[in-house]
Amino acid sequence: MKLALKDVRLAFPNLWHAKPFPGQKDATPKFNCSLLFAKDHEAFALVQDAIVSVAKEARPKDWEEFLASIKGNTNKMCFIDGNLKKNYDGFEGNYALAAGSTTRPTILDRDKSPLVEADGRPYGGCYVNAIVDIWCQTKQYPGIRCTLSGLQFNRDGDAF
Repeated sequence: MKLALKDVRLAFPNLWHAKPFPGQKDATPKFNCSLLFAKDHEAFALVQDAIVSVAKEARPKDWEEFLASIKGNTNKMCFIDGNLKKNYDGFEGNYALAAGSTTRPTILDRDKSPLVEADGRPYGGCYVNAIVDIWCQTKQYPGIRCTLSGLQFNRDGDAF
């Protein structure tokens, strides 16, 4: 389910060079980041509703049990309570949506012009608008996943 998330905080941006997940032998290199926002941010309800919707569609008979079984497991759930990772700047008191892609996401400035790595933004700690796709993986390694399609630099924030 495609979502547009507005004014969310960017953490751990790996947007310019695809890298394999640390510690995974033969892992496919990916572009990825975490998107942070509080429970009262409009993105929270959008993501929660999308997760329930894709779980119901993919697993109509056991979606509730499935979601309960993967809650808080960062290997199976793309959306977690940031307090589980409170040792990272910006996570405590927020929720974190981990998003990735094997293809480089579109990265734009506020005026929608393309950005390049040398521009120095987006950066960890700034605020972005993001286009993501929440989906349910049902075959090997079942879980709720999030694909990152694009980011738009929205405003500065304290860098992490």
